[in-house]
Amino acid sequence: MTQPTDIRRARIRPHLLDLFCCAGGAATGYDRAGFEVHGIDIAPRPNYPFAFRRAEALEHLAALIASGEIRRYAIVHASPPCQHGCALTVGTNASRGWGRTHTQLIPALRELLDASGVPYVIEQPGGRAPVRRDLSLCGEMFGLGVLRHRNFELGGWTAVQPAHRPHRGRVRGWRHGEFHDGPYVAAYGSGGGKATVAEMQAAMGIDWTEVREELTEAIPPAYTQWLGSAFLSSSWELPASVGAAA
Repeated sequence: MTQPTDIRRARIRPHLLDLFCCAGGAATGYDRAGFEVHGIDIAPRPNYPFAFRRAEALEHLAALIASGEIRRYAIVHASPPCQHGCALTVGTNASRGWGRTHTQLIPALRELLDASGVPYVIEQPGGRAPVRRDLSLCGEMFGLGVLRHRNFELGGWTAVQPAHRPHRGRVRGWRHGEFHDGPYVAAYGSGGGKATVAEMQAAMGIDWTEVREELTEAIPPAYTQWLGSAFLSSSWELPASVGAAA
């Protein structure tokens, strides 16, 4: 007897390739949405909570495409380094002569992802990064203690932009010599009223790493749980090779 499609789908965990995976903020959300996640990063990531391979992300992606193994994946998520186009780099740091030159990886990444034929997500913070803003998510949408606005380019699939909820106040910390209190913490940098490690963990829902640098780079899992659920409910098709159980 053939089982209903929704029951068979519930028993399958489609594979997701997590490029530039860092410590697994995005991965954890996708796992909660129902994916089996495979992480790739050029740096060792001992706190990454899922299957991990150390490799240069673009080289690894190109090899998967060349071999055809990319078809194992239902979707690819990529969070390339954002320093080239983030608001801090092109704003305050540039005006004061701080920082260094950063390579923009997004055009080459997008070219590979389009060639793969696999749906994808490219994530970036606000700023001048060359990504389409198909979706923008904010911590207030999920009741989090950070705002952490993030833009998402969706390749090969679409999702409806959720409403952006009004912020309940300011981000706590020092601004121009004046301290402001508020319901959100600043989960980046250190000093100046920035969040402690424990505060960042609580605000973003991340409890598997205590490394400040990993927390300041992390995507709150709530974002990608929402994205992953949207993909599975609206775009992902049950593979034809999946047989019906009796």
